[in-house]
Amino acid sequence: MKEYRVLLVDDEEEIRSGISRKIDWASLGFSLVGEAGNGEEALELAERLRPDVVLTDIKMPFMDGLELCRRLRLILPGARLVVFSGFDDFEYARQAMSLGVSEYILKPINAPELIQVLEKLRQELDRRRLERRDMETLRRRYEESLPVLRELFYTRLLSGQIRPEQVQDRAARYEIDLPQGLWTAALVHVDGLGDEGERDELLLLSVQSFLEQHFALEGCSARVVLYGDMAALLLHLDREDRLYPLLEELERLSRLSQSYLGLRLTTGVGLVCRGAEELDRSAAGARSALDYRVLAGGGRVIYIGDLEPQSAAAPSFEEEDQRALSAAVKLGTREQAEAVVRELMERLRHAGLSLSRCDLFLLEVVTCLVRLARSGGLAVEEVFGEGFTGAVSVSDFSSLEELGDWLAERCGRLHDLLGRRRSDSAWQMVERAENYIAEHYTDEDLSVEALCSHIHLSPTYFSTLFKREVGLSFTAYVTKMRMEEAARLLRETDEKTWRIAEATGYGDPNYFSYVFKRHFGQSPSRFRAGQKG
Repeated sequence: MKEYRVLLVDDEEEIRSGISRKIDWASLGFSLVGEAGNGEEALELAERLRPDVVLTDIKMPFMDGLELCRRLRLILPGARLVVFSGFDDFEYARQAMSLGVSEYILKPINAPELIQVLEKLRQELDRRRLERRDMETLRRRYEESLPVLRELFYTRLLSGQIRPEQVQDRAARYEIDLPQGLWTAALVHVDGLGDEGERDELLLLSVQSFLEQHFALEGCSARVVLYGDMAALLLHLDREDRLYPLLEELERLSRLSQSYLGLRLTTGVGLVCRGAEELDRSAAGARSALDYRVLAGGGRVIYIGDLEPQSAAAPSFEEEDQRALSAAVKLGTREQAEAVVRELMERLRHAGLSLSRCDLFLLEVVTCLVRLARSGGLAVEEVFGEGFTGAVSVSDFSSLEELGDWLAERCGRLHDLLGRRRSDSAWQMVERAENYIAEHYTDEDLSVEALCSHIHLSPTYFSTLFKREVGLSFTAYVTKMRMEEAARLLRETDEKTWRIAEATGYGDPNYFSYVFKRHFGQSPSRFRAGQKG
């Protein structure tokens, strides 16, 4: 083992010589590398020799031992310092100890005492050396594990397993830069991926590499990670209007994958969020979007925003129909829910639609029920039965009556299950929150904090609970309610836009118009003109 280096400092050569002769340095694990007659000379040697231990007298010319210790602490913070003094003076000892001196020995120096001190110092230095070695090993292992730790970080971030306030600290720990601004998550599913173990894993790795190499969109950066049996893209956008170019780029990659890899990719894209801390919400939306691949078809990009009732293109099953069916299932009786289904079937019977349009109508109804089940915390299988895939066609049934019976039975079952679900305390809390929102959504100052004060819940817990049970965030839910009321007022009244803005909780008419256009895709005035036209 490498010997520890010792520097001996004393203005009396006889004392230095005596100490040097009396101590068997090597047997103690030390090597006497230098001697100095004063503090200035010792400081110069220390800078050059970098000793592990310095033995120094206190009383010396030019620079005393205490000043030497003070300066050594700056250039050799890890060195062990031992001072000699012929003065049995407490003040000297006190000053020495305040400088981090390990030992204080009175002259004349006793060889056994010095040996005892050196043995003690060697044990301390050995421990420090082992600690350094252990730390170096840990550091090396950490660096080797860093790619895995980063992948785990991304996975936990997308799954919501990291508290928002901890995201940036965790990212910095793993040397990950998560810039502020707009983010969204996209989940890429390889259609036809089965249970072939190693082969499937290799295919996923190929998809990951393919996406990393070929993704290219100005103003958007992508990080690609494996996420369960999918590839996930964490996407940072410099502007909100990058979203639809992003969807086009993902469509291009889907077509390219078919040509290059022979793999059909279905990509679910979540809503844009304002910070990497909210990526779990976007990922949840992306997962929901992927749930629709059996309804919308594989090999395409599905944006969750396009699946919302207010923006969905439904030629027969309109937004009002969705609200009526949802209200009957969630709040009405079983008979009322079944009656809504019968009315829909009658409309389908007299609509004169092609078979493909009928299939679209049916898929929209089923999608609505699936959404209701999930928002109520239910598994789709509980409503539709084991093995349900969502691939339902009118041609699967012998008549519209049979189709109506099938849908009515599912609606009735969903109504009963949701009814039992409402008995749960969590659901009761959500109902209280929904009632409060319904009573106060016209209040411009409505906030999560005010609601939580009313129902006696923490905002953080409430936000998680509400999103889980309702399927929308508090803000999105309030906005949807306000927009529905604004649309009704625009259709049914001649009130000025600024009054409708006030009536729906918006003090600023310009901001109201901005939110309305984002929600419905057109300004309030154009919306009203279209309704009257």
